[in-house]
Amino acid sequence: MPALFLPCAGGVEALLADEVLRITRTVAEATRGGVWVEGDERTAMALNLESRLATRVLWPLADAEYRHEDDLYSMARNVPWEHWITPEQTLRVDVSAQRSPLRSLNFAALRIKDAVCDSLRESAGARPSVDTRQPDLPLALFVGPEHATLYVDTSGDALFKRGWREDTGEAPLKETLAAAMLAAAGWQGRAEDGPLLDPCCGAGTIAIEAAQMACDIAPGALRDFAFERLLPFRPHAAAWRELKRAAQARVHAPAVRVFAGDVSFRMTDFATRNAERAGVLAGALKAVEFKTADALQRPPPAGRGTLMLNPPYGERLAPKGSGQAPAAARQSFEGGGSSAEFFGGLATQWKRHYAGWTAWLLSPDMKLPGLMRLKESRRVPLWNGPIECRMFRFDLVAGSNKPAAAAAPADQR
Repeated sequence: MPALFLPCAGGVEALLADEVLRITRTVAEATRGGVWVEGDERTAMALNLESRLATRVLWPLADAEYRHEDDLYSMARNVPWEHWITPEQTLRVDVSAQRSPLRSLNFAALRIKDAVCDSLRESAGARPSVDTRQPDLPLALFVGPEHATLYVDTSGDALFKRGWREDTGEAPLKETLAAAMLAAAGWQGRAEDGPLLDPCCGAGTIAIEAAQMACDIAPGALRDFAFERLLPFRPHAAAWRELKRAAQARVHAPAVRVFAGDVSFRMTDFATRNAERAGVLAGALKAVEFKTADALQRPPPAGRGTLMLNPPYGERLAPKGSGQAPAAARQSFEGGGSSAEFFGGLATQWKRHYAGWTAWLLSPDMKLPGLMRLKESRRVPLWNGPIECRMFRFDLVAGSNKPAAAAAPADQR
């Protein structure tokens, strides 16, 4: 069996390895930027359907040392492409590089494409065409300083594209990162986890991910995947139907509620529409409740629970109906002291009304606990794209900036 590679955001590797073990019952090897796991076509299908943390599921085809583009062509020519697609189908080649000596990644992609087309013309008498939007065969080429690896991208669109988010605000949080925040906090939607509140929800990504977890809805249930069009997976069509049927059959009413809101009516409207598409607002599965409210004034929806937020700035920090944001709020988090008024007010609100809750807050500002005059009990490194962030955990105690007696394990720095 091949060793499949599942890339993920930085800091998520260990969490993804745990998730892969739960899905496949196979131990995954975490490495920088992703995990490796041995598996077959069924494994790849299950991981595409069930993984909340991986960005793609990549099937290795070839790897070799290289010096120039002709070496890449030779590597790709050794792949039996007639086993993957027919000449009537389409392909696309995406290239990622790290300290590569190549001058043009576009030319590297062209040489891989040439190898596929030449191989199929030789074996089938015709060549496939290129489709840059929805190819039948998406290929991923990774080139390092001396070594190149070629994969089939069995996912197609990145896995954070769940199929339900059509309404977004500015700089929306990716679904995979929202799921990583929940995983890092250990919140799984169980009764013992208690309710979850995101008071600055934007388009609802964290809340909807949490609601789907609480209902055990597979993250890939609303979309299709590239592997469904590939020749090696066609004999497994019945197994794929069974995987989807089993995923649908296990969906259940939530054991805990998810609450969310935003100061902007526009964003709560976006979040509500996204939640409807995600299937977490219908009938017995109504797992999430949105409310337009100021995070600095919103009372807790329960006696205890988990606060989780990717804090906003700019418009979404403005008091409801004001139409403007405070000057500090319009600044970036990276200014070392920006948004101090908002975060100070948030900490005051938490200490007054949220004693007994646990708060998790994602930010690129390493000085954020100081701004809030709260002592974090844990900090977890996570990358939001190219931005290095920390998830800060605060154990909230009424009227005090000291952590709760039962603090979490030592800081992860």
